[in-house]
Amino acid sequence: MVTKILIVDDHAVVREGLKQILEGVSGMAVTGEAGTGAEALKAIESRRFDVVVLDISLPNASGIDILTQIKAEHPQIAVLVLSIHPEEQYAVRALQAGASGYLTKDTAPDELAAAIRKVAEGGRYVSAALAEKLAFDPGSDIKTAPHEALSKREFQVLCLIGSGKTVTETASLLHLSTKTVSTYRRHILEKMGMQSNADLIRYAIENRLVD
Repeated sequence: MVTKILIVDDHAVVREGLKQILEGVSGMAVTGEAGTGAEALKAIESRRFDVVVLDISLPNASGIDILTQIKAEHPQIAVLVLSIHPEEQYAVRALQAGASGYLTKDTAPDELAAAIRKVAEGGRYVSAALAEKLAFDPGSDIKTAPHEALSKREFQVLCLIGSGKTVTETASLLHLSTKTVSTYRRHILEKMGMQSNADLIRYAIENRLVD
């Protein structure tokens, strides 16, 4: 199944660059583009999209307002905000307005593709730093799961240990040393505020991270 993407950015060169990046990604197709919020809403009314990649700074309209309208009228569409503004300025507002993810425009191409894939599947994508901030900021009303603060490798280790694998078995499966896996395990426990493998297994099962 191909993920159909609408790119919304007021700079044609940015839209073209994103199209070139995503053209080479299996299972993704840029099937629409828009330079304004009005053009984006019109495109969404006339065609089906799975993911909207949305710039937060648009002429004659607030990207946040366009995001809110998209989610109100088409809640099934995932919106990934791609902005020049750093996370601390707009990310929380975007997530509160219904965005499935937030990336800055200096993001590497492979991370952009990974983010689109994740939000298309119904997940949320933010950087590890932002996920950790949201997880531990008592003033934030965005509910972020503790495991979203983990790095990609830490998440892999969590899932394997959560499925009942030992450190040695996990090291073998990931082609790492047992010492490295033990270090990852310690970081996971610290980040998630847990004490033992039993805690990780319980968490993985309760959050459906393992089969």
